[in-house]
Amino acid sequence: MTSINRWHASIRDAMQVPNEEGRMSSLIFKDKNMQVRYYSPNSKDTQMPHQQDEVYVIAKGNGTFVKGDEKISFSIGDIIFVPKNENHYFKNFTNDFATWAIFYGT
Repeated sequence: MTSINRWHASIRDAMQVPNEEGRMSSLIFKDKNMQVRYYSPNSKDTQMPHQQDEVYVIAKGNGTFVKGDEKISFSIGDIIFVPKNENHYFKNFTNDFATWAIFYGT
């Protein structure tokens, strides 16, 4: 497995880090109240609202993102903000879909 250093990770590196037990993502960086995770769901996104604000940076693929009653199309390079406790999920995404998920705040 490729090791992740404390301040840099490539997508290729992140793909080698297994998901944490009980989580659908792998932890890449952690510092105080911030985490960076690599998230690449298989066919369906079943995540629940989170206890921290979250930013997604789309790394690969495209699809539709649903936040509350709103829907948007997304593709590589897009950034999406989700406030804590907001219902949200990805749908109709390509098989190669992956995103950086950045959780922050308390």
